[in-house]
Amino acid sequence: MTRTDAGPADGPPRGLVNEIKDAVTVRAALLVLGVLALQLAFVTSYIGAFHHPKPHRIPLAVVTPLAPLTEQSVQRLASLPGDPVDPRAVADEATAVRQIRDREVDGALIVDPAGKVDRLLVASGGGTSVADALQAVVGLAERAQQRTAEVVDVAPAARGDNRGLSSFYLAVGWCVGGYLCAAILAISAGARPANAHRALIRLASLLAYAVVAGLLGAVIAGPVLDALPGSLWGLWGLGTLVVFAVGALTLALQGLAGVVGIGLAILLVVVLGNPSAGGAYGYPLLPPFWRGIGPYLPPGAGTWTARSIAYFRGNDVTGSLLVLSAWAVLGAAVTMACAAFRPPHPGPPVGSGLPDPEPDPAPPAP
Repeated sequence: MTRTDAGPADGPPRGLVNEIKDAVTVRAALLVLGVLALQLAFVTSYIGAFHHPKPHRIPLAVVTPLAPLTEQSVQRLASLPGDPVDPRAVADEATAVRQIRDREVDGALIVDPAGKVDRLLVASGGGTSVADALQAVVGLAERAQQRTAEVVDVAPAARGDNRGLSSFYLAVGWCVGGYLCAAILAISAGARPANAHRALIRLASLLAYAVVAGLLGAVIAGPVLDALPGSLWGLWGLGTLVVFAVGALTLALQGLAGVVGIGLAILLVVVLGNPSAGGAYGYPLLPPFWRGIGPYLPPGAGTWTARSIAYFRGNDVTGSLLVLSAWAVLGAAVTMACAAFRPPHPGPPVGSGLPDPEPDPAPPAP
């Protein structure tokens, strides 16, 4: 007998609505809606952060031979519409250069009252977007005074570091590795560890992965591609911390929310963290929301520290390292707590007629 296409072989036609219900469960539909929300958040966050970069209170040192002239220059720059720079007087050029290399300011204006040409010190290694913005703002202010400014780069980006973005891309790559490693651990063995021992094993596996990923990322960015100068050991340590911090955060969110935790990690690290990291546009060019959250998320902390290691002799990294360490410790602690306080898997109800779970088989006798 030949079966027709009127319906499935094991029964009559069930109707399109019933087939849809079987094909797409309520849980799957909710997850799809969550993905849609994540996608829209991604578009909103990136376009919101980058669509209209505008300089806001860029730290700028001002140096002149005479204190009254310095005060006049500071007041003139502070009165520019929109507060594009945050000028502050310093004693001399050496102090200004030191503050740039210590990442206290992003540039310095050295005024020469005897002539018409001043000098603007910038640091493109910290990101060319801020250096370019300083040139535009100060150049406009100088032209209003019938003066010009010669640009001097005291911490230039390496030849292989296009627009000073390699630190940002390296930090983003480490972040991607961290949450993907944690996600794979969840896919392979369940989002929530069965017990504290298994949670500890996952964290140990993540740490081993972080050590390898941190080293390989540093080697590729440094010796292989010659994109970032600075200490290879420093970048390796930073990479290990970034990967582990993001991975531990992802494991913690999975422990709290199951597979939805992967989406929450992407929301924090990718949707909010990447555009606010100060990579494509430095912090003074971002809107207030992204400028405010960037330093406290792993991509921003990683980008800042990588640039400091590469171009600023490792200066001003304490705050960023504390941020990354806090994410790592908090993520690991929450992961362990979720496993330790996870309720045991219930057996079949009494009187249900279902057998109790069989114990693990004993090992074979030698």
